[in-house]
This record gives sequence, structure tokens and C-alpha cells, in this order.
Amino acid sequence: MISARWVEKRRPHWNRLEHLVNVSGRSGVSALSPTDLQELALLYRQIAADLASVREDPTSTNLAHYLNQLLGRSHNIIYMGRKTEHRSIFTFYRDTYPAIFRETFSNTLAAFLIFLCAAIAGCFLSLSDPSFARHVLGPRMIASIDQHKMWTDSIVTIKPVASSEILTNNLSVSIMTYALGITAGIGTVWMMLLNGLLIGVVGTACWQADLSLSLWSFVAAHGVLELPAIFIAGGAGFTIARGLLFPGALPRGESLVRAGRQSAKLFFGAIPLLLIAGFIEGFISPSNLPVGLKFALAAGLFTMLVSYLSRPGKVEDNAGEGDPFEKIDATKSSFGPLPSSTG
Repeated sequence: MISARWVEKRRPHWNRLEHLVNVSGRSGVSALSPTDLQELALLYRQIAADLASVREDPTSTNLAHYLNQLLGRSHNIIYMGRKTEHRSIFTFYRDTYPAIFRETFSNTLAAFLIFLCAAIAGCFLSLSDPSFARHVLGPRMIASIDQHKMWTDSIVTIKPVASSEILTNNLSVSIMTYALGITAGIGTVWMMLLNGLLIGVVGTACWQADLSLSLWSFVAAHGVLELPAIFIAGGAGFTIARGLLFPGALPRGESLVRAGRQSAKLFFGAIPLLLIAGFIEGFISPSNLPVGLKFALAAGLFTMLVSYLSRPGKVEDNAGEGDPFEKIDATKSSFGPLPSSTG
């Protein structure tokens, strides 16, 4: 049976929660400070336990009804959070994403270095064994290169279709590179090696056929966005792998969840780069624009990308995702420790 002493001890908590709910109801959740939001979530959990105890007492029906309504109002605030703002996506890309990129830069750098080593290896293997390039690229592409023709010329006549296919392929490669991080990074390493080896072999074959200018003038404009996006996808995969392999003081499951959340932000933030690169590769890269203009466009895009990723920003608190108050210690509040249910 619920005692009057227990009710007296718990009532300040209920009154405090009701006050916070009322403040939020009048002005929206933005009226609450971060400390208030944490207290709101903590009180919600504590009073949910109170309600469970009150429901066991048949004589406390009115009290149970009051607590149930209070928790219902609190639940809407906690799990709906702030109303979606039209500027939220803009804010993510403007402030949050550059900070996330820099925070995980070591993982993206690792992906780039693996890609670079594979490209260098592809170059040396092609120079030492001419049949290696034919094996990697296939007879059709090698025949085109031998005839001093770029295989990309066919894109010009089917630009919209080509752009769509290119974008789909780039997204597929990036998603696979990112998702394979769950293999402890082995699959991500393989994807970076494969892509690096391919560009090394293609670059060497075109150089031997005096097509280097044609190749790199085609690649430059879209490559300055497409390749960094793939490196970022690799970095996102390695972020997952790091959370899986090196949990530190955290339980491995929690470490993986946190790494997965961070890697998802890193990966999905790079998707616009792939969208823009796909458009450029389908419409501008194979066009008859002067070579100098293509390289100038590449230089401008790369400068803008570096400037963007280097700009000051702020990483959002992970507590804002899922259960927005998952970091709160449910045994402490401004009222002190949670008393026993029926004391």
C-alpha cells in the first residue's frame, strides 16, 4: 500500500516535472535549457517507476490517473523533441558536417593512403607486365586505348542516361565501401585497394598510349569531388571498424552503436558530393570544353571543398539522437537520489 510519507517524499518530483512540461507547453521545447531537458528526462524515468508502484495499490486510482497524464505529456516532449526546422539540414551541412569530417579525418586519411598505395602498385605492375593491364581492364578497353580513343566518348551522345548510370554506380561503390566496415574493416580495405589499383592501371595504360591529357582532363572536374567522397565512405567504414575493434572502456555493443551513428553522419554528409560529381561526369567531363577550362573548374571545386571542410563547426551532441537523454545517470537529479518505491 502506498504510504502518505512516500507520496510526500515524491510529490516535489511530480511538481517539478509538471512545471517543466507547462513551460515547454507554453513556449515550446526551446524554452528549456539543456539542463532542464536532462532533468525532464530523468524525472520522466523516475516517475514512470512511481506510476508502476502506484498502480499496484487499488486505493490510489486518482493518483495513478494524475501520474499517467503527466507522463503522457512528458513523453510527447521527450520523444518528439524540437519541431523539425527547415534550416536543420542547412545547419547540419554548414556547421556539423565539417566538424565531423575533421574529427574522423584520420580514418578518411587511412582510406586515401590505402587507395594511393594500390594506385602506385597498379602503375608498377602495369609497367612490369603488359598483360596485367589487359587482365584488369579487359580487351575492349585496351583495344580502345591502343587505337588512341577514349572509351568515354560514348557518354556524349547519351548524357542524361550516362549521368544516371554513373551516379548509381558511384553510390553503389560508396555504400558498399561504407557498409563493409562491419567486417572489421577488411571489406573497406578491399574496396579501397580495388579502386586504387584500377585507377593506377588506367592511368598507366593511357600514359603509354599518349592519352594522359585526355584521361585527366576528363577525370579532373568530377574526380575532385567523386574521389574525396569515396575516401570519406572508406573513412566511414573504418569508423565502424574502429568502434567494433577498439571499444575502449565501453561495452563493445555500445561502442559499435556510437561509431555507427558517427559514421552514418560522415557518409550521408558526403552524398551531395556524389550527386554533383555524377552530373559533372555525365555532362561536363566528356564535353568539348577547352582542357584548360576543365582543369580550372577542377581547381575551383577542389578549393571550395577544402575551404568548406576546413571551416569552423560544432559536432552535435549524440544525446540528441535516438533516446535524446541516453547519457543521463538515472540515479541522480537536483532532488537527490531516487527513493524506494514504497518507503
